[in-house]
Amino acid sequence: MKYTEVRDFIIEKLVDELAPDLTYHSIDHTLDVLNAAGNLAELEKISTHDRIILETAALFHDSGMLTVYIGHEEAGVDIVQKYLPEFGYKKQDIDIISDMIITTKLPQSATTYLEKILCDADLDYLGREDFFMIAHQLRYEWNILNIRHTTLREWYELQIMFLENHHFFTPSARKLRNEKKEDNLKQVKELVCFMK
Repeated sequence: MKYTEVRDFIIEKLVDELAPDLTYHSIDHTLDVLNAAGNLAELEKISTHDRIILETAALFHDSGMLTVYIGHEEAGVDIVQKYLPEFGYKKQDIDIISDMIITTKLPQSATTYLEKILCDADLDYLGREDFFMIAHQLRYEWNILNIRHTTLREWYELQIMFLENHHFFTPSARKLRNEKKEDNLKQVKELVCFMK
């Protein structure tokens, strides 16, 4: 597997071809998920081979946004199936990566260890200081693309519901992010109270 080459290839493709209206599903999000996946891989002590599979899935998990918004996970699988053989990835590994990408579709449906790590990396921001900034990037993206228009209060109510129903899969993500996620939830609830 030529991981470095495939990483450079997909990053360049995303930088060049992603629509500028994708303020959340941007190259920054992909690199953020890649970084979070790497951190969780270290904490979970996964093998070198599994880390390559994980980081490849992280790089491609939203690549379907190059062609379609709704159903981008399935489109990402098509991209993986098309390009990864050119970089020496075996069919078995490509199938694992494809399944991992599909599990990031909300609500997340991770069952394997690597799927759980990827899903945790994808929503890592929920338990970080930059939660509000990143959440508003998604709100702006939905508004500009006419996916869903919300008032600020409606948006915060959606965030409350999402945070309350979300759970991290891996022990490392829970240890690293649960406390701040709960704090973010508390802050969102306080904001909604002030808006009444």
